[in-house]
Amino acid sequence: MMITLGDAGVLRPGRWRWLRALGWMVLLFVVATLLLYPGWLRLPGVGPEVIRPVLTLIAYLGYAVAVRWGERRVPDELAPRVALPELLLGLAIGIGMFALVFTILRLAGVYTLAAGDWTDWASDIAGMLRVGFGEELLLRLIVFRLLMRGFGLWAALALSAALFGLMHLGNPHATLTAAVAIAVEAGLMLAAFYLLTGRIWMAVGVHAAWNIAQGSIFGARVSGTADSGSLFVSAPVAGSPDWLSGGAFGPEASVPAMLVGLIVFVVVLRAASRRSALAPPSTEGLQPQ
Repeated sequence: MMITLGDAGVLRPGRWRWLRALGWMVLLFVVATLLLYPGWLRLPGVGPEVIRPVLTLIAYLGYAVAVRWGERRVPDELAPRVALPELLLGLAIGIGMFALVFTILRLAGVYTLAAGDWTDWASDIAGMLRVGFGEELLLRLIVFRLLMRGFGLWAALALSAALFGLMHLGNPHATLTAAVAIAVEAGLMLAAFYLLTGRIWMAVGVHAAWNIAQGSIFGARVSGTADSGSLFVSAPVAGSPDWLSGGAFGPEASVPAMLVGLIVFVVVLRAASRRSALAPPSTEGLQPQ
């Protein structure tokens, strides 16, 4: 595929590379998590709306330094030249995807829709972008890439998607069905966008836009959490089956969302495979060593 897995430094070929990749993954994951979720940090007079974006930027800079130092390579997955166009394209795709899901739910008669009041749109967009940047750093750049380095493509897809789903079991109204839905429609699908470009920006855009459309535009619950303000207000129709509406967790726990996410995953993965086949030969391999 198009992504750079790392082939030097701690990830150099040789015996136990899979174990070195796993240990490197755990180290990066722990450090990035401490930066992205700074419940431990208290600064007098400075609120979380300032601390979190700054620490997210530091987490990305720290990742870039770690790659340069530990893997002896340029972090081309963070190439800044294409960041804005790929991020914007991802945002458009993510909004379109969720709009399709919500249209299906409305046509099925399992969701209501009414006008809302979206006065806090700036903080909502900033917050969802931060979530997209944070979770994509953890789950795609660190977990998925290094699992792929150690164990190959399909194991990395399955394991990283499963972890993403399990991480959402602590959310309000979470169920096993909701975790499976998140694993399929987000864990697999977002990894495919990373594979398509070899960079993280499009996956961040899709991730953030899906959440913005779901919570801030259509006013539905996002992973079990209700937004305080939105352009529209929506909710499951009383008596509708949870498997069809997503229930109290939100539309992303519904079968239509899973199907849309799975279809997009297959289409994007096939596109990534074709693009990789047309690319010049690379020294990076897909097989674990």
